[in-house]
Amino acid sequence: MILIFGGAYQGKLDYAIEHYNIKEREIYTCEMDSMKLDFDKKVINHAERFAYACVKEGFNPKDILEEYMEKLRDKVIIFDDISQGIVSIDPVERAWREANGRCMTYLGLQAEEVIRVFCGIGSKVK
Repeated sequence: MILIFGGAYQGKLDYAIEHYNIKEREIYTCEMDSMKLDFDKKVINHAERFAYACVKEGFNPKDILEEYMEKLRDKVIIFDDISQGIVSIDPVERAWREANGRCMTYLGLQAEEVIRVFCGIGSKVK
Protein backbone atom coordinates (compact mmCIF):
# COMPACT_ATOMS: atom_id res chain seq x y z
CA MET A 1 0.00 0.00 0.00
CA ILE A 2 1.02 3.55 -0.68
CA LEU A 3 -0.39 6.33 1.51
CA ILE A 4 -0.34 9.86 0.09
CA PHE A 5 -1.41 12.76 2.29
CA GLY A 6 -1.26 16.52 2.39
CA GLY A 7 -3.42 19.60 2.57
CA ALA A 8 -6.36 20.30 0.30
CA TYR A 9 -5.51 21.28 -3.29
CA GLN A 10 -1.83 20.38 -2.97
CA GLY A 11 -1.70 18.06 -6.01
CA LYS A 12 -1.89 14.67 -4.30
CA LEU A 13 -3.89 12.95 -7.03
CA ASP A 14 -1.77 14.49 -9.79
CA TYR A 15 1.31 13.25 -7.96
CA ALA A 16 -0.13 9.71 -7.77
CA ILE A 17 -1.09 9.72 -11.45
CA GLU A 18 2.38 10.85 -12.51
CA HIS A 19 4.50 8.72 -10.18
CA TYR A 20 2.49 5.48 -10.10
CA ASN A 21 1.24 5.37 -13.70
CA ILE A 22 -2.43 5.68 -12.72
CA LYS A 23 -5.18 5.84 -15.33
CA GLU A 24 -8.39 7.82 -14.77
CA ARG A 25 -10.48 4.61 -14.79
CA GLU A 26 -8.40 3.25 -11.87
CA ILE A 27 -9.45 6.02 -9.46
CA TYR A 28 -12.30 5.78 -6.98
CA THR A 29 -13.22 9.08 -5.30
CA CYS A 30 -15.00 8.79 -1.97
CA GLU A 31 -18.09 10.86 -1.25
CA MET A 32 -18.91 12.69 2.01
CA ASP A 33 -22.21 10.86 2.47
CA SER A 34 -21.08 7.32 1.63
CA MET A 35 -19.15 4.70 3.57
CA LYS A 36 -18.45 2.87 0.29
CA LEU A 37 -14.94 1.88 -0.79
CA ASP A 38 -14.33 0.43 -4.26
CA PHE A 39 -11.70 -2.28 -3.94
CA ASP A 40 -11.69 -2.87 -7.71
CA LYS A 41 -9.93 0.45 -8.28
CA LYS A 42 -6.20 1.00 -7.77
CA VAL A 43 -6.60 4.40 -6.09
CA ILE A 44 -8.91 5.45 -3.26
CA ASN A 45 -8.99 9.24 -3.42
CA HIS A 46 -10.37 11.56 -0.73
CA ALA A 47 -10.41 8.84 1.92
CA GLU A 48 -11.09 11.58 4.48
CA ARG A 49 -14.62 11.69 3.04
CA PHE A 50 -15.03 7.99 3.82
CA ALA A 51 -13.90 8.74 7.39
CA TYR A 52 -16.46 11.55 7.63
CA ALA A 53 -19.32 9.33 6.43
CA CYS A 54 -18.36 6.68 8.98
CA VAL A 55 -18.19 9.13 11.88
CA LYS A 56 -21.47 10.73 10.86
CA GLU A 57 -23.14 7.29 10.91
CA GLY A 58 -21.57 6.37 14.27
CA PHE A 59 -18.90 3.97 13.00
CA ASN A 60 -15.15 4.00 13.60
CA PRO A 61 -13.50 4.24 10.16
CA LYS A 62 -10.22 2.78 11.46
CA ASP A 63 -12.03 -0.40 12.50
CA ILE A 64 -13.48 -0.72 9.00
CA LEU A 65 -10.07 -0.16 7.40
CA GLU A 66 -8.56 -2.82 9.67
CA GLU A 67 -11.30 -5.24 8.61
CA TYR A 68 -10.51 -4.68 4.91
CA MET A 69 -6.72 -4.40 5.20
CA GLU A 70 -6.01 -7.36 2.90
CA LYS A 71 -8.03 -5.66 0.14
CA LEU A 72 -6.11 -2.41 0.68
CA ARG A 73 -2.58 -3.82 0.45
CA ASP A 74 -2.22 -3.12 -3.29
CA LYS A 75 -3.88 0.32 -3.25
CA VAL A 76 -2.78 3.93 -3.38
CA ILE A 77 -4.80 5.71 -0.69
CA ILE A 78 -5.03 9.49 -0.69
CA PHE A 79 -6.11 11.54 2.33
CA ASP A 80 -6.52 15.26 2.85
CA ASP A 81 -4.77 16.04 6.12
CA ILE A 82 -7.45 17.87 8.10
CA SER A 83 -5.44 18.08 11.32
CA GLN A 84 -4.23 21.62 10.75
CA GLY A 85 -6.07 24.86 11.44
CA ILE A 86 -8.97 25.78 13.65
CA VAL A 87 -10.72 23.01 15.57
CA SER A 88 -14.44 23.05 14.85
CA ILE A 89 -16.97 23.48 17.65
CA ASP A 90 -19.19 20.93 15.89
CA PRO A 91 -18.85 17.58 17.70
CA VAL A 92 -19.10 15.52 14.50
CA GLU A 93 -16.39 17.57 12.81
CA ARG A 94 -14.12 17.24 15.87
CA ALA A 95 -14.70 13.47 15.95
CA TRP A 96 -14.01 13.32 12.20
CA ARG A 97 -10.73 15.18 12.62
CA GLU A 98 -9.58 12.71 15.27
CA ALA A 99 -10.80 9.65 13.36
CA ASN A 100 -9.11 10.85 10.17
CA GLY A 101 -5.79 11.22 12.01
CA ARG A 102 -6.14 7.76 13.52
CA CYS A 103 -6.89 6.27 10.09
CA MET A 104 -3.84 7.96 8.57
CA THR A 105 -1.67 6.79 11.48
CA TYR A 106 -2.87 3.20 11.14
CA LEU A 107 -2.46 3.13 7.37
CA GLY A 108 0.92 4.85 7.60
CA LEU A 109 2.18 2.05 9.82
CA GLN A 110 0.83 -0.57 7.39
CA ALA A 111 2.02 1.14 4.20
CA GLU A 112 5.14 0.26 2.25
CA GLU A 113 5.46 3.90 1.28
CA VAL A 114 4.13 7.16 2.78
CA ILE A 115 4.35 10.36 0.76
CA ARG A 116 3.45 13.89 1.88
CA VAL A 117 2.58 16.23 -0.98
CA PHE A 118 2.96 19.98 -0.54
CA CYS A 119 2.74 22.41 -3.47
CA GLY A 120 2.74 19.43 -5.84
CA ILE A 121 6.05 18.13 -4.52
CA GLY A 122 6.11 14.73 -2.89
CA SER A 123 8.37 14.06 0.09
CA LYS A 124 8.92 10.48 1.14
CA VAL A 125 8.08 10.04 4.81
CA LYS A 126 8.46 6.27 4.82
